[in-house]
Amino acid sequence: MERRQFIGLALAAGAVATGPGVARASAPKKDGDPKKRTGGSSYLPIQPLTATTNKPGGRRGVFTVECGLDVPDAALRTRAEQSVPRLRAAFVQTVQVYAAGLAPSALPNADYLSQALQRQTNLVLGKPGARFLLGAIVVS
Repeated sequence: MERRQFIGLALAAGAVATGPGVARASAPKKDGDPKKRTGGSSYLPIQPLTATTNKPGGRRGVFTVECGLDVPDAALRTRAEQSVPRLRAAFVQTVQVYAAGLAPSALPNADYLSQALQRQTNLVLGKPGARFLLGAIVVS
């Protein structure tokens, strides 16, 4: 058998073998909600924000911020959901600048960081009304 025919046959056999399993895995759940959200209907989760920082001894460390938004207004929540990429970009830039200026043995200031990220939230969304929620700050 030629190599091209063998590769084509192997790919076709693999597609047949995995086809039904993929269809079952991507089917929505019976309750109608494909994924579970925590935090209530007004909560908008944001993926963790990461930046690099300096650790004692001259090594690099990872600065991670877990956060979300509480947006009670439905119209503003729709705008916030549509603006998640812009929000993340503004948040990551703020966290990177803050982490770069952090002294190697200093603890992060959660109040300052929360206020700076709330300012970015208001700037991106165009008006106040969304509340920035700070989950955890981890320096490792």
